[in-house]
Amino acid sequence: MQAMVLNRLGSPLECEERPDRLPGPDEIRVKVGACGVCRTDLHVIDGELPNPHTPIIPGHEIVGRVDALGPSVVGLQIGERVGIPWLGHTCGVCPYCLDGRENLCDHPLFTGYSRDGGFATSVIADARYAFPLGEAGSDVSLAPLLCAGLIGWRSLVIAGEGKKIGLYGFGAAAHIIAQVAVWQGRSVYAFTRPGDLAAQAFAKSLGAAWAGGSDEIPPEPLDAAIIFATVGDLVPLALKAVRKGGRVVCAGIHMSDIPSFPYDLLWEERQLLSVANLTRQDGLDFLALAPKIGIVTSTTSYPLSEANRALADLRAGRFEGAAVLIP
Repeated sequence: MQAMVLNRLGSPLECEERPDRLPGPDEIRVKVGACGVCRTDLHVIDGELPNPHTPIIPGHEIVGRVDALGPSVVGLQIGERVGIPWLGHTCGVCPYCLDGRENLCDHPLFTGYSRDGGFATSVIADARYAFPLGEAGSDVSLAPLLCAGLIGWRSLVIAGEGKKIGLYGFGAAAHIIAQVAVWQGRSVYAFTRPGDLAAQAFAKSLGAAWAGGSDEIPPEPLDAAIIFATVGDLVPLALKAVRKGGRVVCAGIHMSDIPSFPYDLLWEERQLLSVANLTRQDGLDFLALAPKIGIVTSTTSYPLSEANRALADLRAGRFEGAAVLIP
């Protein structure tokens, strides 16, 4: 199996030959059709997440076909198309798992971080954490839904049912969730890098009622704001933009330090929340809803051999929407 292997944190990704292996009792082997490139992959590569596993194959927005089944696997078939997300395994016995909050599991495994991911031609996955995808849509168009879409969906649910939603950082997740929010009848206010007129035009083309720089105040108070950009400086700005009782949701797995801010920004029962991972139910709910909404993902495709270029372009913000690797 040819895979893109991170030999040590911070080093270039290199192609390396690994022998195929059969899946374990509860595992499946999946031939990768496409794998999205996520900002979390940059955090893994840059050593910004704790307890790194090295070497590791990044990638956790995987779409592919099952080509081998472990003996205990039920409900999946050879040749079936599945999606493999960030959450790759949970213990099932810790207080969080038993309470229905497996996204907070004490002993999880994460695809592309603590178990090998999809920057490869095939991947081994826990069958219980693979989503059947059906045959509608291309592998490339579906790949961003497996993280950008899922974490965006969980963030939108946590943000509440307010009608005026701000999205800070209009990238892979925001361009998907903007479509969901508009379909739900909400007004979307998109915040981009100051002066990024192209991103603002892109947001408006997806139905945003307003788009401007992250240093701007929206034309009216927001019911909630979701911060997708990994920039802690945005937290006080978002708190300033929401109304009394409004919510600010931090959607990233990693964020730069949040600067100090006056208590007045939090007062009047504003709430500051974070999103951690996702549950399988989040995946089932969102992936069942996505075809009804008719979500269109904006993607830029790269061959697997150019994973480094895709990561560099993501870091520099050189494309709209999401990058996807194709083996």
